[in-house]
Amino acid sequence: MENKWNVLVTGGAGYIGSHTVLELIKQDFPVVVIDNLGNAHKDPNASKPECLLRVEKLASKSVIFEECDITDINGIEKLFKKYKFQCVIHFAALKAVGESCQKPLEYYKTNVGGTLNLLQVMKDNNVKNLIYSSSATVYGIPEKLPLTEEMKTGNCTNPYGNTKFIVEEILKDLCASDKSWSVISLRYFNPVGAHPSGEIGEDPNGIPNNLMPFIAQVAVGKRDILYVYGDDYDTPDGTGVRDYIHIMDLAVGHVKAIIYQSSRDVKGFKPVNLGTGRGFSVLEMIKAFEKASDKKLNYKIVERRPGDVSSSYADASLAKKEFDWIATKNIDDMCADTWNWQRKNPNGFKSL
Repeated sequence: MENKWNVLVTGGAGYIGSHTVLELIKQDFPVVVIDNLGNAHKDPNASKPECLLRVEKLASKSVIFEECDITDINGIEKLFKKYKFQCVIHFAALKAVGESCQKPLEYYKTNVGGTLNLLQVMKDNNVKNLIYSSSATVYGIPEKLPLTEEMKTGNCTNPYGNTKFIVEEILKDLCASDKSWSVISLRYFNPVGAHPSGEIGEDPNGIPNNLMPFIAQVAVGKRDILYVYGDDYDTPDGTGVRDYIHIMDLAVGHVKAIIYQSSRDVKGFKPVNLGTGRGFSVLEMIKAFEKASDKKLNYKIVERRPGDVSSSYADASLAKKEFDWIATKNIDDMCADTWNWQRKNPNGFKSL
């Protein structure tokens, strides 16, 4: 068997991070997870966040966890002294579009400042392989659809998107200045769903900022009403259209990216879209979820949110060509797995 890289996963106790960690350890990658627990539940008596304890159970393997915040450069330096890494998968970030409009400084501090800390320590320790968790928001208001990797980025509609765009620009400059860096920037669309076991899933702190956990919390009776932000967009039913991607497909995309990066001598900055290539409107998602949960959802149309675009979906053909990756799960899988997770865990990772 080929030598598997030692991987540092930042933000590995978050939604996308935890599902990716599960896929990595199933494929025998040695993984160290860091997280500041800003969006992850850890029992005071437990050694690790609940999601990672469940990941260990699902994989029958253990995971090394260190509590660390990327805005603390000394903490990152200590980590790189303690462990040897060949690659970093960097998820750690604040990620709510609406919140970023209200708290831009926090977003720039964590998403840009924290990433600069990480890159500096990677450089000092000669670790130059990075898989970056980027976003479709870097495309701003789409000139045309579907979105392809060579399209113009920037002109983002919110501070969150700006932070992802700025970090991509930093990474491009870094790769241009030093040809030994290899950076794959995975631009995701809208991750939804949960592990089919219902053991791990999305557990946002406070009011969810994304559609799917909000729908699920209304279905399970945790919230009374779902707000649909705007029905006057230029889309078939007036509600926003997004490219929803199942979290397990997304997790596999990261593993395929690291296998690609470690098995070939790829250098420089490479952006790759991860999406299904088709969009669903908010109302279509509600209808699909009603079917999966067999529940009628109470929703109300309210005014648009700042920073939202009307439609966004991917051309994901580059991921297929380069990584042999393709999204395999459909909207019914996404809804069924979300519902299974929510029903089994009405309070997320917190026990009753």
